[in-house]
Amino acid sequence: MAPIDPHSFTDSSHPLTTHVSLSLYLDFTTSVIHGSALLSLSSPFSGDLSLDSRSISVTTILDPQTLSPLPYTVSPNPDPIKGAEIVVSLAGQSRLLVIYSTSPSASALQWLSPPQTFSKTHPYVYTQCQSVHARSIFPCQDTPAARIRYDAVLNIPSSLSAVMSARRVRRRPPVPEEAKHLDVASWCAEDRVVEEFVMEQPIPSYLFAFAVGELGFREVGPRTRVYAESAAVEVLDAAALEFAGTEEMIKQGEKLFGSYEWERFDLLVLPPSFPYGGMENPRMVFLTPTVIKGDATGAQVVAHELAHSWTGNLITNINNEHFWLNEGFTTYAERRIVEVVQGADRATLNIGIGWRGLNDEMERFKDNLEFTKLKNNQEGVDPDDVYSQVPYEKGFQFVLRIERQVGRTVFDEFLKKYIATFKFKSIDTDTFVDFLKANIPGIEKEINLQMWTEGVGIPEDAYEPVSTIYTKILSLAEGFKQGKMPNEDEVAEWSGQEWELYLENLPKSCEPSQVVALDKRYRLAESKDYEVKVSFLKLAISSKCKEYHGEVEKTLKSVGRMLYLRALFTALAQAGDTEEKQLAKQIFAEARETYHPIAQGVVESILSKYI
Repeated sequence: MAPIDPHSFTDSSHPLTTHVSLSLYLDFTTSVIHGSALLSLSSPFSGDLSLDSRSISVTTILDPQTLSPLPYTVSPNPDPIKGAEIVVSLAGQSRLLVIYSTSPSASALQWLSPPQTFSKTHPYVYTQCQSVHARSIFPCQDTPAARIRYDAVLNIPSSLSAVMSARRVRRRPPVPEEAKHLDVASWCAEDRVVEEFVMEQPIPSYLFAFAVGELGFREVGPRTRVYAESAAVEVLDAAALEFAGTEEMIKQGEKLFGSYEWERFDLLVLPPSFPYGGMENPRMVFLTPTVIKGDATGAQVVAHELAHSWTGNLITNINNEHFWLNEGFTTYAERRIVEVVQGADRATLNIGIGWRGLNDEMERFKDNLEFTKLKNNQEGVDPDDVYSQVPYEKGFQFVLRIERQVGRTVFDEFLKKYIATFKFKSIDTDTFVDFLKANIPGIEKEINLQMWTEGVGIPEDAYEPVSTIYTKILSLAEGFKQGKMPNEDEVAEWSGQEWELYLENLPKSCEPSQVVALDKRYRLAESKDYEVKVSFLKLAISSKCKEYHGEVEKTLKSVGRMLYLRALFTALAQAGDTEEKQLAKQIFAEARETYHPIAQGVVESILSKYI
């Protein structure tokens, strides 16, 4: 066996899946999906074919042509990271039909009961498949090396509606034929409806996504709707304002990187439990409500997910060991879009915040330098545990270093050629480096490419941004160390980003009286901008300001974004006092069920490490 991916059972000598037809019955009473998955391979195959699964119960596997059973086994002892291997014995088939059911604990799915939603009357479910969680929704070759087209029918309660990372076809009554292989008596019940979708462009499985709930939308552009729960009228209206400039960003992206290949760029604002800031699912980007800040700066997250339409979705890392190819390029592309749409100062602030974050990650991984590399070894490693800003910010720095060497005009031409050459393909770091050297001859003599891609730490020729506003903020942060607080005139024009950069450049801990005085003047603990609020609360915890424990608890019980959970739970768990450690355990015990399964695992690993 020759693995293609350290996180998948897929064998590189086997044909890859090219198409999946899904029939899914969503049972909200049991938090289970009863499904069938018709997998089409790139060529007929004889022998044992490996598929990935996690917490999936297989009913049977059939030859779709004859409907005769195919022999299969499911590993009895699932791997803690990869899950259970399904091995199907094929005799020249190029298609196989898997009948199965998911588990209520499926790691990609969060089922919300009515009390957990805005409406309080209808349930909700959504997916998060990155990096290795699609296998908990349907058996598949769950690796970015396999790009699939798919179609899907979702059988859902008629009071709800569905969205997918796919083109919507129609909404219609269910027909019995669709459930002939499924043991679902209520498939054609009067209170059920079927929604059909099709994805015609090949995507990696981690970009498979859907959400089902009582959904409404606002039109914000010719290619963009903003969706959220229809009962969340304020969220919908605020999102429509925050993301009103989306079409302009798409146009700028096309100028910089080439045609937009995905037709639609719709946005879904999810419940607060969504574990990421955004997820770049093609045609239907998922967003946390915390990106709605009221000053349009939240649109920078949208710019990042939009940039993935070229770097990540069009060209994809072949596996998670090359994740920087997705995120480093996308962070660069995002900042180019922001520079055009919101100005160079705003882009520079982004770079500055990223620079601070990158340095913090070097401290986080000081005892495991492997994960300060762009190209790293993740054999036996859960990608959720080592998720960090390194592929984003060190990757960005590498891309920027190339641009700085050759000039923006030359680099822009290179970037367009790179995207055109590898679109709808999955590649590794060596492929990129070879392409770079072939198209910019002699670049390896000017930049140490091996040090950048395989070396640990931050290279000496990385770039800390320089600008008037950036230098001023760092100067004010330095003044705080000497006991000087910024005055109102100095911060009068600041938005959340300026405050975030300021707070992130203060000492890890300060005199409690200083921290309290800063908050008393500027009300940072009450900020509606969660980047500001969490940066301040992290400082308050490390500075032993116990009067903020209530606000920390309130924050951790109101959002599930892992960026915030990781920061605050780590700060509590690393605090020297038993009180903070006990508070962390208490909050997690009480809030655990409101977090997405991926976030639950991340917090559990933090607490087990430090407590």
